[in-house]
Amino acid sequence: MQENISSPNLAVALAREAEKILACVHCGLCLEACPTYVATSDENDSPRGRIYLMRAVKEQRLAAASAAFKAHIDRCLGCRACESACPAGVQYGQLLEAARAEILSLETKPKGTARLLRFVLQHVWPRPVLLRLGFGLARLLRDSGIPNLMIKSGMARNISEQFEFALALLDGSRGAGKKDAARTAANRPQDAGAPVMLFKGCVTDALFTRVNDATERVLNVNGAHSAAPGTQVCCGALHAHAGDLEGARRLARQNIDAFGEGDAPIITNAGGCGAMLAAYAHLLEHDAQYAERAQRFSARVRDVGQQLQSIGFRNGQNIGFERTTYDASCHLLHGQHAAEASQQMLWAIPDLNFTMLNGSDVCCGGAGIYNLMQPELSDEVLSEKLSNIENSGAKILATGNPGCHMQIAAGARLAGLPLRVCHPVELLDESYARAGFYDKS
Repeated sequence: MQENISSPNLAVALAREAEKILACVHCGLCLEACPTYVATSDENDSPRGRIYLMRAVKEQRLAAASAAFKAHIDRCLGCRACESACPAGVQYGQLLEAARAEILSLETKPKGTARLLRFVLQHVWPRPVLLRLGFGLARLLRDSGIPNLMIKSGMARNISEQFEFALALLDGSRGAGKKDAARTAANRPQDAGAPVMLFKGCVTDALFTRVNDATERVLNVNGAHSAAPGTQVCCGALHAHAGDLEGARRLARQNIDAFGEGDAPIITNAGGCGAMLAAYAHLLEHDAQYAERAQRFSARVRDVGQQLQSIGFRNGQNIGFERTTYDASCHLLHGQHAAEASQQMLWAIPDLNFTMLNGSDVCCGGAGIYNLMQPELSDEVLSEKLSNIENSGAKILATGNPGCHMQIAAGARLAGLPLRVCHPVELLDESYARAGFYDKS
């Protein structure tokens, strides 16, 4: 598995993170927190094992281009549960991104899905016009009912299970339907208060517009007037997780410019985006022009649950008695450390029939597009999640990230599990509407 490497140009990204690599004391407390290690029982698929491999690459005892290094790094979900379990405070997420940057720098001719991903990230995602066009076509396809029809008829599975799951992911982003859309259009906020800035997110803005709308209304009811800069772009999370750190830095600089200076909180409702925005300080720490601005920017980032918790927020009205549970987005939990605040939005709904979810702090297997790149491992992780949901008896599941929403909704759909998946702020918004907090005019 080891080989000599003479080129001094290799392992640049990992060399920069050398101190973080050496911080790992190899105690093994991360093992049982790691979904891939639990699934494979392979030490190389654990955080500790992957750090061993990273150190070998940094010390030029192992090639970053080796099949073994790439395979074990690619299998990582990037959920960062190991960070919460680590007594030494190893910043594994940053190490993972550096390792993937090494692989990307040497992988000149990717194949299949990896090639398509690189093209989309490099040529579509950074261009708002192309991105809006792509998501617009995705919405048209979703709303046409074709994915639903192909799944129901079995046509999608006849093509491939991976294709069926991709369609289920898209179909899983649908909302509650026409009634919810009509309420959204009819109700207007009553008050305007302290300014906050809303980060819309590319996936949320395109496929979960209702979540952004609910976020604005809920913030407004609680005395926070939101504005969303028109020049904001993707947070860069997909780029960073894929190893394209330069692509992520370009997007980060654009967002820092878009949101400007000042102390108005930057509000997110997507755990993955929030964790990435909060990481701009690290991402741009060596950028002479943006390092200090990035630190100030990251300090302003808050999940909507954190913002409501900080200002205190109103209780709504009962929305029914269907059993409801909550699943923590990994990056909201381990990256932003805001899962408890997100869940607290549910406590403002009187008489909510709430039940705790066993393993709510364990990854669902979505992890960006991990479900498409590593379908077998993703499915194994998701199956455990769905089993816990079924055992809870919940008919409604709230989660604070669009990727988790789509993953769990798709899995439940294909497993025949009746489940409504939504964001906690959507339930709070519904509760506020029933309480009469919105103007019906």
